Amino acid sequence: MSEVDVAEAAGLTTGAVARRLGVSPTTLRSWDRRYGLGPASRSQGRHRRWSPQDVAMVEEMCRLAATGVAPAEAARVARSTHGEGAPPAATVPAAPAPAPEPVRPPETAGRRGGAGGGLPLGDVRQECRGLARAAVRLDAPELESRLLDAVRQHGLTTAWEEVMVPTLRAVGRKWESSGDRYVEVEHLLSWQISTALRRAPLVLPRPADVTGTEPVVLACAPGEQHSLPLEALDAALAELGVPTRMLGAAVPVEALLACVRRTGAVAVVLWAQTRSTASGPLARHVAGLQWGPSGARRRPFVLPAGPGWDRRAAGDFPRCGGLRDAVRTLGGLYCVEGASRSTRRG
Repeated sequence: MSEVDVAEAAGLTTGAVARRLGVSPTTLRSWDRRYGLGPASRSQGRHRRWSPQDVAMVEEMCRLAATGVAPAEAARVARSTHGEGAPPAATVPAAPAPAPEPVRPPETAGRRGGAGGGLPLGDVRQECRGLARAAVRLDAPELESRLLDAVRQHGLTTAWEEVMVPTLRAVGRKWESSGDRYVEVEHLLSWQISTALRRAPLVLPRPADVTGTEPVVLACAPGEQHSLPLEALDAALAELGVPTRMLGAAVPVEALLACVRRTGAVAVVLWAQTRSTASGPLARHVAGLQWGPSGARRRPFVLPAGPGWDRRAAGDFPRCGGLRDAVRTLGGLYCVEGASRSTRRG
């Protein structure tokens, strides 16, 4: 008898089942408490052991949830199909036994995987698959855990560019092709990413603060509501210890100018998602602000950021190629040690 057969006969641990399904052990325990989708037996040490029938039940739960079935309904169907009350296997016509499915190893940074939860992910990091499944299930605790794990393992910049953004784009494509479906998935995923970005300092090594210097002001252009990429930049700069003042979405012109003057900002990032919100005159006006004593006047460095800034709108201002480029540019203004290194993590 092979080791796999022995393990199957003895029952799988919760961790082994979680790896097989691509979910966390916490999710399995939650399903047990909420819906009764747990192992039918325990070992002498009171450890949970999952029989093949138990595993088939939670596999069915994952399959149904990934297609958009509500969790409670998916659990009911899974219990009726594979639970203790399901018809015994002898009443079902015999079929050739499938080859045992090997237990998958834990997800690693270098592995690439396909879609998760029915979302069109393509060639992305393996972490995106589990994240997408949790998003489709509307599993907020699982999303929080996976997002913070990605930040902890890869650093903020890599986690944003290679885990969060690909999953967000996959949800957006699914939303566009499915009418009004998956709107709630996109909203929940966006909110959980925003929450993870704000909590990133709790899971990352605390940097040495850049003392005695003025901040970078981060603001969306007037009328621009899409602030999530700016939140990612705020968190990435915090990872380096660069001081910031985040003003968020749709900042009125006068409020932006007042903040720049009062803080004596070293730099100002103006985010525009669309061409309609990118304003070259505003960028030039901010760049023309001056303060300080005569003979030592200072002006802010202005960095237009976002896909709304085409060559004509950006004019002579530096072009920002993404989060990695912005972190490198702004970190260089403070001569922060490790600014370039932080953008190469992962």
